[in-house]
Amino acid sequence: MLKRLLDKLESERMPLLGPNVKALKFWGLLLPKEMLPRNLYILMHLLVIIFTATEYVDIWFIKSDINLLLNNLKITMLATVSVIKVMTFLFWQKHWKSIIQYVNKADLVQRITDNRIKKLTIEKYTRYCRRITYLYWALMYTTVIIVMVQPIYKYAALPTYRELVRNGTQSYMQVVSSWVPFNKNTIPGHITASFIQSFASIYGGGWITSFDTNAMVIMVFFKGELELLKIDCGDIFGTASNPVSDNVANIRLHNCHKRYVELIKYIRLFDSCLSPIMLLYMFVSSVMLCATAYQITVETSAMQRFLTTEYLIFGVAQLFIYCWHSNDLFYASRQVMNGPYNSMWWNRNKYCQKDIQILIGQFNKTIVFSAGPFTDLTVATFINILKGAYSYYTLLQQSQETTVSK
Repeated sequence: MLKRLLDKLESERMPLLGPNVKALKFWGLLLPKEMLPRNLYILMHLLVIIFTATEYVDIWFIKSDINLLLNNLKITMLATVSVIKVMTFLFWQKHWKSIIQYVNKADLVQRITDNRIKKLTIEKYTRYCRRITYLYWALMYTTVIIVMVQPIYKYAALPTYRELVRNGTQSYMQVVSSWVPFNKNTIPGHITASFIQSFASIYGGGWITSFDTNAMVIMVFFKGELELLKIDCGDIFGTASNPVSDNVANIRLHNCHKRYVELIKYIRLFDSCLSPIMLLYMFVSSVMLCATAYQITVETSAMQRFLTTEYLIFGVAQLFIYCWHSNDLFYASRQVMNGPYNSMWWNRNKYCQKDIQILIGQFNKTIVFSAGPFTDLTVATFINILKGAYSYYTLLQQSQETTVSK
């Protein structure tokens, strides 16, 4: 059954991006052309954006409780990133569509090949894209389910909490900390608020999964395209047993140059769309990781610790995946210039050798995605963010211990 469902997500016209584009359309990031569904999606987006604003409003009412405040911040800031993702995707929809069209077109062209090594490379990164897409979806919705189930679990499993709620000493635990224009501490009010919060969590999860997996698959494709380009550059002059003429070699060389220029163009366009979001992501991740780590240390329930740890894993995984794939692209960009060196350049005339030298010079560029104008997305950057989050966590814990001692 699961296999049949996943097969329906595939597309012959989009063998690489099929599931990702269908997710973007399902969650309304790629808006339909028809006016009615288009307006309905825009309305849904606006409702979830307004809901995110109510999460900030609720901070005023819970600011005296450090645990409630941290719980609000870690979810609200992640929701803020989701809102920014959607808004930028909608505002820059023309650019994103252009990137998706280029990736699909370039991928289809490369799949028409008899080269065994290229076929294996394409199959390898396609399988990888499917795994990371489906695993990320599973991780995201596991997190959403945990967030939604936490209030029910806490009420059912903790008799002390249940008694405190009944006598009015403690409020009902919310799915997501948000303000509503009615009393959330009555049973009807709590159920209504939980329904609204659960809907926003599910829809927000759809935003995150569709945007992130689409971006990750595109990053994997960029790396794969560099690897395929390196293979093609090695075949510019043919092989020792089957050399090609100067005219054919010249055509192949120009094709490699054209592909590289076009690839760089879309990598820069992609980076310009992603870079502002990643800058915000880095800041939000530091705060979220700090808040979640602190909650794990102060939580007394083993199950609550487990649930909070799962949320921490999700927060770390989001940023790590971006940094990891950007890091992969960086190293692939350093290797592509070896492609022309692997060709039969040494037995050609000086004019062909000069053209190869020019091509190698053009390939000698460092490609890496950025987080604003301040830093690159690499594994080293990810480690620095973890160090910064741990420093904030240490300061927060010391501050809390000082308050308790007083």
